[in-house]
Amino acid sequence: MDNRWIARAIQLAEESARSGGGPFGAVIVRDGKLIAEGVNEVTIANDASAHAEITAIRAAGRALSTFDLSGTEIYASCEPCPMCLGAIYWARIGAVHYAADRHDAANAGFADEFIYREFAAGPALRKIPLNHVLDPDARRPFTLWRLKEDKTPY
Repeated sequence: MDNRWIARAIQLAEESARSGGGPFGAVIVRDGKLIAEGVNEVTIANDASAHAEITAIRAAGRALSTFDLSGTEIYASCEPCPMCLGAIYWARIGAVHYAADRHDAANAGFADEFIYREFAAGPALRKIPLNHVLDPDARRPFTLWRLKEDKTPY
């Protein structure tokens, strides 16, 4: 854990808040070297998925020419939300360091607690209906994927 990277994430969050973005910043590091930075661009890009951690992961993937960010660490100005935490796992980032927590974010009006509760509820109990459509061809793409010899597993 290197405090200069958490300080940089907080600085990015402050700069983003001042310039019209959300108050979140993230930095991805490997072996003590900066790989990528990101800020919350949800309102700037009109993209609900453009959280700081996501924009940093996208930038790191481009910088390293890979989706596999094994061996990296992410420093975030705030505890990652459920979406960002999922992306961190998918990217195989090795560690997460964060400053403010989900309660600090909630006090500022960012209430992710609703999403945490929704994930814990079964599909039938969620606020957004999840309708499982039974289609005989639903599994065909997975069969094609399993049989593909030149695929890149992820």
